[in-house]
Amino acid sequence: MTITVGEDGNVTVKAPLAASDAAIKAFVDEKEEWIIHSVESVRRKHEKLDSVASLNADEVQELCEGAAEYFPDRCRYFARQMDVSFCRITIRTQKTRWGSCSAKGNLSFNAGLMLAPQEIRDYVVVHELAHRRQMNHSPAFWKEVERVLPDYRERRRWLRQNGAVIMRQIGW
Repeated sequence: MTITVGEDGNVTVKAPLAASDAAIKAFVDEKEEWIIHSVESVRRKHEKLDSVASLNADEVQELCEGAAEYFPDRCRYFARQMDVSFCRITIRTQKTRWGSCSAKGNLSFNAGLMLAPQEIRDYVVVHELAHRRQMNHSPAFWKEVERVLPDYRERRRWLRQNGAVIMRQIGW
């Protein structure tokens, strides 16, 4: 049996057809504390997002300009450390991605990253440059990232926990 709490706060319980109502109820009762905690987490996240003001078009443009200055320098810096190359860098305001790396070595970064601390921006740079060695998210890929940023897990966690606020600020 599984229990999930969706982004809308709805709780879904999946159970085998053969499971009795009593068994399902016992499972849900056993997980009650986790369910309450998870629903509350979703509620807090929505409250936090609702209180975030979006940037206007001029402010987003300023982020793009700042990103266009920041990312080439950091990419060159980390590319030397990682002994990789890259081609073109594009700055976007994407809804779902912080960065990407094409098979040809073209890198793309979300301008919203300029609202994040430098160590988070650098994590995304290293993450994308690691794709120059591993075009996947295999254990070998994560070893490439870890070689440069031993604390990448904390940086990644920060982005997962705070990324929605940044996306809201840039209008998504």
